[in-house]
Amino acid sequence: MTSKVICIVLGGGQGSRLAPLTTTRSKPAVPIAGKYRLVDIPISNCLHSGIHRMYVLTQFNSASLNKHIKNTYHFSNFSEAFVDILAAEQTPTNVGWYQGTADAVRQCLHHLAVHDFEYVLILSGDQLYQMDFNDMVEKHIAANAEISIATIPVHANDVPGFGILKTDHNSMITAFIEKPKSNFESWASDVSPEMEAEGRVYLASMGIYIFNKKLLYELLEGNDRTDFGKEIIPQSIADHRVLSYQYEGYWTDIGTIPSFFEANIGLTDDIPKFNLFDKHPIFTRARMLPPSKMSGTHVDKVIIADGCIINAKQLTRALIGIRTRIGFETVIENCYVMGNDNYQTLEQINEAHANQTPIMGIGDRCHIRNAIIDKNACIGDDVKINVGDPLPNGDFQSYTVQDGIVIIKKRAVIPNGTVI
Repeated sequence: MTSKVICIVLGGGQGSRLAPLTTTRSKPAVPIAGKYRLVDIPISNCLHSGIHRMYVLTQFNSASLNKHIKNTYHFSNFSEAFVDILAAEQTPTNVGWYQGTADAVRQCLHHLAVHDFEYVLILSGDQLYQMDFNDMVEKHIAANAEISIATIPVHANDVPGFGILKTDHNSMITAFIEKPKSNFESWASDVSPEMEAEGRVYLASMGIYIFNKKLLYELLEGNDRTDFGKEIIPQSIADHRVLSYQYEGYWTDIGTIPSFFEANIGLTDDIPKFNLFDKHPIFTRARMLPPSKMSGTHVDKVIIADGCIINAKQLTRALIGIRTRIGFETVIENCYVMGNDNYQTLEQINEAHANQTPIMGIGDRCHIRNAIIDKNACIGDDVKINVGDPLPNGDFQSYTVQDGIVIIKKRAVIPNGTVI
């Protein structure tokens, strides 16, 4: 039945909680796992589920996302498959920005009208998970549901960050509360014995929805409701059949720097919660890069993408992105190095050496710990980052500190001998 499904991926708002990674790019375009973009996750899940028609909705810093999708998702001329960007646009009936998740979908309904579909799958562009949407669609149809919400069991200390649901014995949702801060003990639901043993007895909305086409149009047209989680879903439970599709696999909402950092560094674990080596791979832009080259480096729990030149002394629990260059005697610990968009020419490198300015990458004799190095950063020789006393939070010209993590900004230049 996935042939009757069309998907909308919500690109999110300004992504201020992921700044400075979102200063020049939208959230779905943020690099993840050294070679992918966040938007590749929901798109790959759809493609593996047989859903081949997708719109990605954006309105902030969408240029790099447009370029990535244009260069990545190519389908046969004889196929109806597509992944298209829908940026916020002014029309005769609307001159404003997207005001929320529901308003974004409302403004794009006219683009869907040219397609044949019965169900709309709505996804977030900033989550990390692997899910079979085909199974969710089948359960939606079997239950004669009008709306389905993917839910995940969470612990009590996670409840204040989610919309929490109550279900009956048929998994139909009977009540919904948005991010309760206290007195939510009565909201515990029936979960599997495994989840109950872990104390995960509260069902949280994952922000993944299936709507019947007719109902979606009824709920969005002719009103000013702007958000699914705060308005559309709670107001639909009393009058419509709303199903909870319970998911118990790995899922994380990458909405903050700590969650982003933890999700990426977690990929280096011996048995990571999110498996990049799954039989259903993540699709992304195919780059014709050479293999990575290392010399004299001790590595432990490290993922290295293509095209890197590494002469470091030691890499420990690190994620090294495409085209990364790391100099001699350098130590990298607990870091995500995003890599570079291009290689510098020999002439550029010689000119930088002559001017005693850093070249793109990480120089010699550096020591970097608990950091995210954004793309195209130039870090000089003998630089120390986050290896001394704990750093207070703050935003500075070339870097930001948040919860003990130093984020070196995109294209930042860190001179030789700098200590952060």
